[in-house]
Amino acid sequence: MVAGGAVQDIPEGYKQTEVGVIPEDWAPYTVGELVSFSGGSQPDRSTFRFRSAEGYIRLIQIRDYKTDKYETFIPEALARKSCNEKDIMIGRYGPPIFQILRGLKGAYNVALIKATPCDLLDREFCYHFIQNENLFSLMDMLSRRSSGQTGVELPALRAYPLPLPSKDEQTAIATALSDVDSLITSITKVIEKKRAIKTAAMGQLLTGKKRLPPFDENHTGYKQTEVGVIPEDWGGVCLNEAAIFLDGYRKPVKSGDRQKMKGIYRYYGASGVVDYVNDYLFDGAYILLGEDGENILSRNLPLAFRVDGKFWVNNHAHVMQPKDSFDIDYLAFFLESLDYSLLNSGTAQPKLNKQNCLFIKIAKPFKEEQTAIATALSDMDKEIKSLEQRLGKTKKIKQGMMQELLTGRTRLV
Repeated sequence: MVAGGAVQDIPEGYKQTEVGVIPEDWAPYTVGELVSFSGGSQPDRSTFRFRSAEGYIRLIQIRDYKTDKYETFIPEALARKSCNEKDIMIGRYGPPIFQILRGLKGAYNVALIKATPCDLLDREFCYHFIQNENLFSLMDMLSRRSSGQTGVELPALRAYPLPLPSKDEQTAIATALSDVDSLITSITKVIEKKRAIKTAAMGQLLTGKKRLPPFDENHTGYKQTEVGVIPEDWGGVCLNEAAIFLDGYRKPVKSGDRQKMKGIYRYYGASGVVDYVNDYLFDGAYILLGEDGENILSRNLPLAFRVDGKFWVNNHAHVMQPKDSFDIDYLAFFLESLDYSLLNSGTAQPKLNKQNCLFIKIAKPFKEEQTAIATALSDMDKEIKSLEQRLGKTKKIKQGMMQELLTGRTRLV
């Protein structure tokens, strides 16, 4: 029965259970009935080493699944909880909370939980099941009930329904989802390779180490300048000579004003698009720009990018309007290539503003060559964006498959 007394239509071959409508040959369980969870531990930091040594084992932390930059080792005798490459690991804290991880061997720390399926549950099926979006949304929502993230709510995780097919069907489902995972991994690797190629190309083209035709034909040599070693026919200027700087509004937006602002124009702050607003004039205090698209937006984050169309900015964003001698895309790529850690703006977070732009030197080829360089790099960006869109679609396809296969709506055996 369903709310209101109406009878729910149950397709032939399916049954109503406490976990929902599932195939007749599936069994209703909860995650806690099929999976055991074990939190990690770690000794005192005084025992840590940051290089491998005999008698030591790697201490696995959440961040280690993304980079080996922070490798840490502890005495094997003090390692109480261990995992291997095939074990299913859960990130207890975020952001984002409830990351599903695997692929490392060592002793795992208190920020990780190991999920161990029982004999009824195929390990690969379990790995895919706990990645479903509905379960993630539940864990994320529960962790935000207080003022800060409280971590994974294990009672709710254990109580989550897990309809279980036969072992053969579990294997078939896991294989299908693993095939999609392999495709996602391969696309991700191509994107990483393309980004590395673009970064290398920026290092060559924006310094003149590599010249594009026909500009390479008249190349005569290099010279040492404040910008660095550049072609003899290039110049160099400070950033404030390359662009005009405009700042956003200096007062925060009142919550009451936000409702008046709703509209179609982007409103930028330090973290990107804050909202979409109308052409409300904010008493004339906010900057409305972008009619011709010739603007670059920089934020407190180490990032600068071109913005097309009309937009508003707040006090955490800065707008640069390139001068006539600079191609806007060339300037945007040059700013993207900067080592922002070298900027000293007097704040913990480096940023581009009128104060520190005096110290940034911009290599200046003739505008025609600027445009050629920008076009070459833009073509790389388009290729990367196309791959990113393909990756996003593939991930959505996988989520759709999970909704069908892990509930039995679509059967493989």
